Amino acid sequence: MAKTRPGIITKTKTGKRDLDSYTIRGTNKLVRAGDCVLMRPSDTGKPPYVARIEKIESDARSNVKVRVRWYYRPEESLGGRRQFHGAKELFLSDHYDVQSAHTIEGKCIVHSFKNYTKLENVGAEDYYCRFEYKAATGGFTPDRVAVYCKCEMPYNPDDLMVQCEGCKDWYHPACVGMTIEEAKKLEHFVCSECSSDDDIKRSQNGFPSSPVADAKCHLGTPQK
Repeated sequence: MAKTRPGIITKTKTGKRDLDSYTIRGTNKLVRAGDCVLMRPSDTGKPPYVARIEKIESDARSNVKVRVRWYYRPEESLGGRRQFHGAKELFLSDHYDVQSAHTIEGKCIVHSFKNYTKLENVGAEDYYCRFEYKAATGGFTPDRVAVYCKCEMPYNPDDLMVQCEGCKDWYHPACVGMTIEEAKKLEHFVCSECSSDDDIKRSQNGFPSSPVADAKCHLGTPQK
């Protein structure tokens, strides 16, 4: 049986008690309310579900249950996965559930979108969320985000982009007729609409790590 620690807050008439924490079965990792976890799906061919623990409780028979708020992957939403959805993107849904704590496989971290783009290394346990999702209607909050490039798509942190030194917009290399390899070799980039402006000042700074940074040029991550 999985280990639990005390930390009882309340006791109800049904014999249920709230627990402060739970030790994931087969590990020494503790999870508490507010932590994000990976949960075993019923279909073993699917990736683990991701959820945020809202509450941990034990019944009279010491069966531990967790109340969770589910994160959805883009392909699990009504609209499906789209081009700008990153591989590690999740939506925080309004879908709550109660599950056996034994289905928890491990802990993970769901970053804000901005913090995720600043990570130097993305681990298997790292995810990000920039939308809340209403499971019944398929609606998103916010319902609008900044778009970039000629294709007018939201930023996908998995995709390389280059910033024009003139208009400061960000572009996918393919959308401006370049390969990724060519884009990586660029020292400066000016889009076709700005290329006729002789007064564009060339930045002498290095490339920012991501366009979400407030930087002038080059390769990385956009943010508005």
